[in-house]
Amino acid sequence: MKPSKAAIDALLEGTHADPFSLLGVHGGPKGAFARAILPGATRVEVHDLSGSPLGPLEQVDPRGLFEGWIAGSPVPVKYHCRADAGEWWVTDAYSFGPVLGPMDDFLIAQGTHLRLFDKMGAHIVEHQGAKGVHFAVWAPNARIVSVVGDFNDWDPARHSMRRRADIGVWEIFVPDIGEWNAYKYRIIGPDGAILPLKADPFAFASELRPQTASLVTTPGKLRWGDEQHRAHWAGVDPRRQPISIYEVHAGSWNRDPAGWFLSWDRLADELIPYVVELGFTHIEFLPISEYPYDPSWGYQTTGLYAPSSRFGDPEGFARFVDGAHRAGISVLIDWVPAHFPTDAHGLARFDGTALYEHEDPRLGFHPDWNTAIYNFGRREVASFLVNNALFWAEAYHVDGLRVDAVASMLYRDYSRRDGEWIRNKDGGRENWEAVEFLRAMNKAVYGSHAGFMTIAEESTAWPGATLPVHENGLGFGFKWNMGFMHDTLTYMGRDPIHRRYHHDDITFGLTYAFSENFVLPLSHDEVVHGKGSLINKMSGDDWQKFASLRAYYGLMWGYPGKKLLFMGQEFAQRREWSEARALDWNLRAAPAHEGVRNFVRDLNRLYREKAALHARDCEAEGFEWLIVDDKANSIFAWLRKAPGAAPVAVISNMTPAVREGYRLPLPHDGGWDEVLNSDAEIYGGTGIGNLGRIIASGGTAEVTLPPLATLMFEWNRR
Repeated sequence: MKPSKAAIDALLEGTHADPFSLLGVHGGPKGAFARAILPGATRVEVHDLSGSPLGPLEQVDPRGLFEGWIAGSPVPVKYHCRADAGEWWVTDAYSFGPVLGPMDDFLIAQGTHLRLFDKMGAHIVEHQGAKGVHFAVWAPNARIVSVVGDFNDWDPARHSMRRRADIGVWEIFVPDIGEWNAYKYRIIGPDGAILPLKADPFAFASELRPQTASLVTTPGKLRWGDEQHRAHWAGVDPRRQPISIYEVHAGSWNRDPAGWFLSWDRLADELIPYVVELGFTHIEFLPISEYPYDPSWGYQTTGLYAPSSRFGDPEGFARFVDGAHRAGISVLIDWVPAHFPTDAHGLARFDGTALYEHEDPRLGFHPDWNTAIYNFGRREVASFLVNNALFWAEAYHVDGLRVDAVASMLYRDYSRRDGEWIRNKDGGRENWEAVEFLRAMNKAVYGSHAGFMTIAEESTAWPGATLPVHENGLGFGFKWNMGFMHDTLTYMGRDPIHRRYHHDDITFGLTYAFSENFVLPLSHDEVVHGKGSLINKMSGDDWQKFASLRAYYGLMWGYPGKKLLFMGQEFAQRREWSEARALDWNLRAAPAHEGVRNFVRDLNRLYREKAALHARDCEAEGFEWLIVDDKANSIFAWLRKAPGAAPVAVISNMTPAVREGYRLPLPHDGGWDEVLNSDAEIYGGTGIGNLGRIIASGGTAEVTLPPLATLMFEWNRR
């Protein structure tokens, strides 16, 4: 039946609800009937994909609509178009069948599809004999969705998509396009309003800001050389391995001479050897998923599946990870499933409704960041996020995720006053939908990627963050110990004469140090927003600041828990960190700064080499107090131990006074080697120490404690 004028008008305007019913090739009593929109053409001949002619089409509308009967049965076809200006070929997207299948529909509807990143978004494929790109997007409440891009002059009439009604997914195969084509989705909402063009939620690459189009590409890389690295981590218990993390903001670790961001390849050449030299085991990047606003540091991401274009193409990030792994360095990334920005091209009201977020701002708006909160209780949204975690593990071989702002996810009243939040069905404040999402994410990544780890930034006392899900925990591998960071930095900021009154700033944390699997974080959060750098948090004059920082690092590396240090703090950066500039690398020319850096290097070496310092980081059997109550002298001492390893005693003197002949209780008589002294001259200290060795007799040894210093002694049976 001939379509009505209204239907033809809708086709040509890109507002027809089912363009596949009218366009393409359809069977009929005379064979096959073809209809196509071919703007600019005056004459059109149809060919099959092999090039055999099937017949001409007649122009039935001056706006570029052609139709006619052709030979044979319905098959994918291409059109030979002619006009006064020349001739060209167009392969008909509407002559191809769908790419997604019934099993995809079933799993997507259930929210249990664990390979959505293979199906959704833009994929370069060969389909029914043609090469091109398959586009798929979830927009269940949209009236019409079109893919527009540089391949169709951003014309929504050219590639309106097929709606899979049962799951709300729209798809189309567009032949003869490929890598680096730019595209977006043009969506008409349920009320008929045309939305701002939307970037692809599953885009694997994006244009460089301030441009926001998605780009067609294949994520990851074809050939990897990191099998040995991945096999190692798949075969060990990370709680019993040395983990020392160097936290990095990729945009400001360093810059090129013009002040621009380093590419992933430049970062690989410079950052990886630097981290290897310093002895860190892991690099953790602040979010590297695409984000529009530099000062957000990546925490307001609009492209969860796309490495930011600031640093080059996505394969560059894969090359970085591969290079790090070959050098023995693991790569972690910050991951932000708690909220998303409301930029017009992003997820906000994606199909004209509150799709990824909640409609009610008491559930769906984050007052701290002016962002939208994901609707974790909606299975498609939870599946989108779970798949993203799996995607980074699979496509880019990342070794783990540090999950941002977990506390804001767990509590409905987080940062809200009375009346600004809605209680759960039991009348409580817990966000059980977010809890179930986090559990599902952890089960998925731990169940499918051996050696992968997740780390929660969780600042409350939510029980069991690092317990397995089957033990009613959240299922994280580790959790940031925010209490350690807050209490110890507060202590180090006090004048040494007052520290005796705040002894429990150090001791209190050890009452809960084994309640979770902890990472001790001295992160970016502590060196921004007027907080200053770590060196400037230390009390006293300049000499005392440097001595205190070294003593503090020594205490931290001797304290149970994995270690994390933000970039620049390894050489005592003086200025507060800013994402707008590189670190102050010139400071390394000053002996005091280079001394701190060398001390961090030696701490990492000692931490890796001495099993007593790492093999029971998360278990109480690896810790024993030696001196807990010497408040008068502000001295702390404990023993670190592990089965089969020589124990290591850690002792910190947090005053500027030298303590000679100090009695240190020790569990074994005999020689104890001084394996670390933060006051050594090579680090910028006074050189006061114990000539490399002390002797214990009757359960104690006399030691000399340098001013503002941490020492470590390893029992030597000799």
